[in-house]
Amino acid sequence: MVDLELYRVFYTVARCGSLTKAAEKLYISQPAVSQAIKQLEKQLGVPLFTRRRKGVELTAQGGALVYADVEEALRLLSGVEERLAELNRNATGTLRIGASETIFEYILSEKIVEYHKRYPQVKIELISDVSPRIIEGLKADRCDVGFLNLPIGEDDGIRLTQSIMLLHDVFVAGRAFEALKGKTLSLWDLANYPLLLLEQHTVARTQADRFAQSHGVKLRPAVEVDSWDFMKRLVTDGMGVGCIPREYAERRLASGELFELDVRPAMPSRSVGVALPKNGSMPFALRAFLELFRKS
Repeated sequence: MVDLELYRVFYTVARCGSLTKAAEKLYISQPAVSQAIKQLEKQLGVPLFTRRRKGVELTAQGGALVYADVEEALRLLSGVEERLAELNRNATGTLRIGASETIFEYILSEKIVEYHKRYPQVKIELISDVSPRIIEGLKADRCDVGFLNLPIGEDDGIRLTQSIMLLHDVFVAGRAFEALKGKTLSLWDLANYPLLLLEQHTVARTQADRFAQSHGVKLRPAVEVDSWDFMKRLVTDGMGVGCIPREYAERRLASGELFELDVRPAMPSRSVGVALPKNGSMPFALRAFLELFRKS
């Protein structure tokens, strides 16, 4: 394993030309500097310095060969540390976040609150819309970052950087359909019950239709809705069987208002991804926000 501190000591000794001066610069004892050099020489298998009357100098077949690479590596590392420090100091300006109302509510709300507590000087603009319009906003510089339901078609104007959450579409019902608890159902069996689906031309509906069709089934909804909250309300009230991401129905499933049907085969998972303008910059305010998702 590479010990960066050993290389820092090596670099400082090489720059100072003296173990004593290097120790003063590093705020450690001279024996500690000497021990670090010996440890690095043992790891590399070559002597790094030659002792002279007034100090030390790099050996031609050891220290001199690695000095330039060590200097470059430490320079790059220093740049990383400086950028992170700058990030903590200078998250300012305006951050424009685009997503659907559902993604804001179920995925982004806690992150936005956490971000505001860390960087209260950043003004946050929330742009709530469907994924196609968020994409257009990214390309027209009306939006800094978009959170989209995936999959989406290829688009040269944006770049997808990461997936932040998996969604598992399941079929749910309320107490009016308790007779279905514990039963294993096929996609064909769903035709015997009133089905509630999200409206057409949404990612969720498209994925559900394609999955059913791949198994020779055409889903025929009794009701089409425009939001997950409305669907949950109707299903809870006994209007029929709904198809919804499990992650968006967790509270009602936990409370017993809804239950998950055992439908086989199960639908494949999908995800919510982060989209950025193709050639857009990455200001500190945006980088700090996205960092919250990498840590979760």
